[in-house]
Amino acid sequence: MHTTRGCFPLPINTPSILPVKWVECFTKEQLRINMRKKMNLLAIIWFLFALTACSSGDDDGGGSTPTPSTITITVSPETINVPATGGTCTVTVKTTGLEWGAYPDSEWIKTSVTGSNTPQGNVTVTIGANSAATQRTGNIVIQSGTGRQSIHITQDAALQVSKTSVYSASTGESIEVEVTSSSEWTASSSDSWITTSKNGSKLTITTSPNDDKQNRKGKVTVSTTVESKDISVEQASAEDRDIVAPEGYRLVWHDEFSEGSTLGSDWTHEVQNSGWVNHELQNYRNGTADGKRVTELVDGRLHINCFKGSDGKIYSGRVYAKVKQGWTYGYIEASIKLPSGKGTWPAFWMMPVNFRSWPADGEIDIMEEVGYHPDYVSSSLHANAHVHSNGTQVTHEMYCKGAEGEFHKYAIEWTHENITTYVDGKLQLSYNNRGLGRDDWPYDDPFYVILNLAWGGDWGGAQGVDESKLPVTMEIDYVRVFQKK
Repeated sequence: MHTTRGCFPLPINTPSILPVKWVECFTKEQLRINMRKKMNLLAIIWFLFALTACSSGDDDGGGSTPTPSTITITVSPETINVPATGGTCTVTVKTTGLEWGAYPDSEWIKTSVTGSNTPQGNVTVTIGANSAATQRTGNIVIQSGTGRQSIHITQDAALQVSKTSVYSASTGESIEVEVTSSSEWTASSSDSWITTSKNGSKLTITTSPNDDKQNRKGKVTVSTTVESKDISVEQASAEDRDIVAPEGYRLVWHDEFSEGSTLGSDWTHEVQNSGWVNHELQNYRNGTADGKRVTELVDGRLHINCFKGSDGKIYSGRVYAKVKQGWTYGYIEASIKLPSGKGTWPAFWMMPVNFRSWPADGEIDIMEEVGYHPDYVSSSLHANAHVHSNGTQVTHEMYCKGAEGEFHKYAIEWTHENITTYVDGKLQLSYNNRGLGRDDWPYDDPFYVILNLAWGGDWGGAQGVDESKLPVTMEIDYVRVFQKK
């Protein structure tokens, strides 16, 4: 075979001597072919280099790094059920990572961690008491590198009872109480005259007749395995069988002042010195002052005595019924004989149990009278929108013949919609809830009953006082509280 310049072979039988134009043609074609081959080879080499660079090596040129493996986390237990009273639980954590942490998603879940820089450790979970009537849930997330694992927490709702105290008629009756609990509950009574029965979420408390002339008290305890609630039970004495309740109402509390010589535990004495309120001159004491009683039970009546002591001071009594509990709404009535004499200021009224400021929280005056204006009794309501200090109070006065020296009935019927006061069954004052908010109607909270006999002060002493009239006594035959059935 003959070749020219080693570029490519010539055809067989090609003459050994070729024309110059043939040789030039073959040489140029061979150069073009060789160039294309070289370009293709360079393209393949560049592609392989780029592929290698993408699949290996660090950005900083420090060498290759293997793809990390998946981190596995296991926890035990994975779910925690906590009673309403709260508790503590330990969770074991295992991870294929080097470090881990625990992160709760709710403030009521508290955690502390041990062994977080080792493959196995513990999380101590602490849950406080749940006082709400609903169950609550949350999670703790265990994190190790890119791994995540959740621990689910459920806490029971608190045991709830719809009534924490009940009042029974002396004849005996059954009273229903709603019980809310996330777990099974039972009920037991403290005394044989109280029995209980359960029907679903309803607890029925039944009292047997009380033939004694004294009220009696007991309790019912509602219990789960971890918590309990007490319901106080008070039953009226046999005396209440002669008490006629207003239509649609039932008797829930009363004091006929017929047993003993001093007030019972339902009453609280105020103790304050003169000038405490309204520039009044009396000093309120608890029971006794200067060897004399400021309150006492005499012949089935409560006496509130106002007198001048041997030290020249004026002493008197001011007492509260159920001061920490009070009542919300009802028909409340007292039979009262008022004292006489310029300077006297007797009152039958109510103040809020959860008192914060006056007059924002309200005041209900069922009956007031001052000695310089005898036998004229009044009722008033005080709130931010109506108060005597700027002349906007809601008030009404009426003449009641013999109010000083004779017993008369003073009452209030109080609902969410209206407050009406009465004197011997005759309407004294009526005021509607106008829907203007708490400034105009702060009367949807519990209020307690007050009986007091003041001396002097801004109103009682507006025309001076006559100490020659001392001692004087305000007498109360009974106080009765009725609420709707």
